[in-house]
Amino acid sequence: MVKKLGIVGFGAAAIGFLEGLIESKKIQDYEIFVFEKGKDHAHNTISGVRMDGKIFISRSMGGELDVPLDVQYRVVELYLTHSGYRPTRDRTDPIEYLKSFEKNGKKIEFGESFADEETYRKFYDNGFEPIKAYFFHLGTDVLRETNNNLFQRFSSFKNVHFLFDTTVEDVELGSKHRIITSKGEFEFDELVIAVGRSGHRLMDRLKAKYPQLVKENYYVDIGVRYELPNHVMEDLFDMYEVKVRYKTRTGYVCRLFCQNPAGKVTLEKYEDFTTVNGYSDTYHKTQNTNFAVLVTTRFTEPFKDPTGYGKNLAKLANILAGDKEKVILQTYGDFKEYRRTKRLGRVHPTLDENSFILGDANLVFPSKIRESLVDFIENLDRVIKGVAYFDNLLYAVEVKFYSNKFCNDVVEHLHVIGDCSGWTRSIQYATSMGYMRALKL
Repeated sequence: MVKKLGIVGFGAAAIGFLEGLIESKKIQDYEIFVFEKGKDHAHNTISGVRMDGKIFISRSMGGELDVPLDVQYRVVELYLTHSGYRPTRDRTDPIEYLKSFEKNGKKIEFGESFADEETYRKFYDNGFEPIKAYFFHLGTDVLRETNNNLFQRFSSFKNVHFLFDTTVEDVELGSKHRIITSKGEFEFDELVIAVGRSGHRLMDRLKAKYPQLVKENYYVDIGVRYELPNHVMEDLFDMYEVKVRYKTRTGYVCRLFCQNPAGKVTLEKYEDFTTVNGYSDTYHKTQNTNFAVLVTTRFTEPFKDPTGYGKNLAKLANILAGDKEKVILQTYGDFKEYRRTKRLGRVHPTLDENSFILGDANLVFPSKIRESLVDFIENLDRVIKGVAYFDNLLYAVEVKFYSNKFCNDVVEHLHVIGDCSGWTRSIQYATSMGYMRALKL
């Protein structure tokens, strides 16, 4: 008997789940309905599948799951293949095989972080924790093709139906799981929730109605998107991305990640607020590099809403910017000296001028987070000279919501996967989680 399976959200985790069903040959066991609030597959609301496309292989970042390396290799191959790349070597060595992928004579952009022992020690000796990883970069421009090819692959199955421009407003769990959408109600034998970070409202409702699903709920990452000239970072471009953690003088851990060499800053729009993010293209380069600088903020009882805390800081920045779809832009020097920025210096922003105002992010951040950001940047400047230039730019705010860790062993036939589950925070780990979950069905 064919069962009905619903998937809420069409992003990295859903892609992994569908691919897992195909490879396990279980996809024919279900009539599958995929609900996505974006108007079509090219406008899916999960930014990871549309933005930058940096896919890494690492056991120490990207989530709090144990993802075997063979699964990570398979995920990278999935995305490279559907981006039009083809291998030029056999699979004897998995990394060399993936590095060999080419498209129109151009090899995939590849980097290995901290492979050079001298660079590793330089960061380590200055108090940083360097994170080792392999990186494969597709670029926002190539991702459009990737997204389209994956959609075509899944929609070619007659039992897989996509319902775009459809918002899932609520979930009722029971012997049959029911979802309430903007286009009616649906019941399923199996329900997959894969809404990513943008689905925070739905996850808040689910947590409130079924608190037994939540394992932990205590932290959120809050900070800025930082932008500076390429020449400051160019000696490290070979590794493609610098990922480091640092325990600041406040006791908070601050981290650098999501580096985009020769990239652009962009907005990340949620239903009721706007934050910042970054990306880079494969073929269209800029004069600037951007990356996230985020402070991990951990809470204890009785406080139980770190997601709400992060959302309200983002909303405050939007209020100060005069529009819920605008953010604050400030030079680092003005931020450090508690001055509002009124004019820019040598660094020109890559974010569209209609998307920001010059202002003072000190009015947004609590002092402990603000001091952590400054301490991190000043110490990073000891390793990468020029990071603390007065006229480097910071955009406020960037927030990553990972606070709710949903358990997948409490309610039968319910699968919460990807970044919305609280267990992942990357394309790689979100896709891998979906893939592994499908294999368990």
